[in-house]
Amino acid sequence: MAVYTQVSAEALAAFLSRYDAGELVSAKGIAEGVENSNYLVDTTTARFILTLYERRVEAGDLPFFLALLDHLAERGNPVPPAIKDKAGVAIQTLEGRPACLIQFLSGVSVTHPTPAQAHAAARAMGTMHRSLEGFTGERPNTLGVASWQPLLDRCGTDLDTIDPTLRATLTDALADVTARWPAEGERMVIHADLFPDNVLMRGDAVAGLIDFYFACTDLRLYDLAIMHTAWAFDPAGRTHDAAVGRALLDGYAESFGLTADERAQLSVLAMGSCIRFALTRAWDWLNTPADALVTRKDPMAYARRLAFYRDAGEALFA
Repeated sequence: MAVYTQVSAEALAAFLSRYDAGELVSAKGIAEGVENSNYLVDTTTARFILTLYERRVEAGDLPFFLALLDHLAERGNPVPPAIKDKAGVAIQTLEGRPACLIQFLSGVSVTHPTPAQAHAAARAMGTMHRSLEGFTGERPNTLGVASWQPLLDRCGTDLDTIDPTLRATLTDALADVTARWPAEGERMVIHADLFPDNVLMRGDAVAGLIDFYFACTDLRLYDLAIMHTAWAFDPAGRTHDAAVGRALLDGYAESFGLTADERAQLSVLAMGSCIRFALTRAWDWLNTPADALVTRKDPMAYARRLAFYRDAGEALFA
């Protein structure tokens, strides 16, 4: 979440008049994340999230995202569907951007998850995957394995302005990972970005799974690998928490199952996740506008994770 597009109070009040959502009381930009412009909106009747879609989110993908959220919500998953206006329309236009008013879910995102919280979150991911086995929507992963070399090439030598070793590290790892990437495996719609800040917790219980705007069709296990890279380290990627990592695997295994062969695949999938997030963070680091209300994320935090997984190998997931 972030703020790239500014919305005036007058424009927001007019926007809310399309809904049975009360009158505007306050609105505050949310700086976390890097993809869309987001506001926390309070009205006289409720609290909402206003999202204006930009950058990597294509307007043509929005029906897929909203159908996905409706599908999951109908099956009891704790996700926030978009609110429809008085005419039954969910996708709007505001300040020249596609926009949606999203149901607000209460809860907190944890920075340093405990094993119990990690277990609950991974269990919720497994439940989500079970719910999606009957979902017919599809969306290509535009940030999947085939996109990494072109993105590396676009970043080019500028990567070494972030760290003198970054380009060489990613080049070597990418050659290794693409050679070993699983050719087979269950493919389905996955979240593809289930970081701790996209899971709302109440104590040790999951209160919400949010921010599905990277959701796509890819290897199911890749979703769990992404989660492991995000949850089992401190934010800087310097320290691995083995107890959290084990809790993630145990929680997922309880709700979906996890075979020995699948565990063996997680090592290369986790390395791929590290390459993906190091590259996209590097691109954002190099190209984020100076006046954007957005928190840039350090690509080296994922370069450090990558080094850990390369050293640890498949034994980490056994």
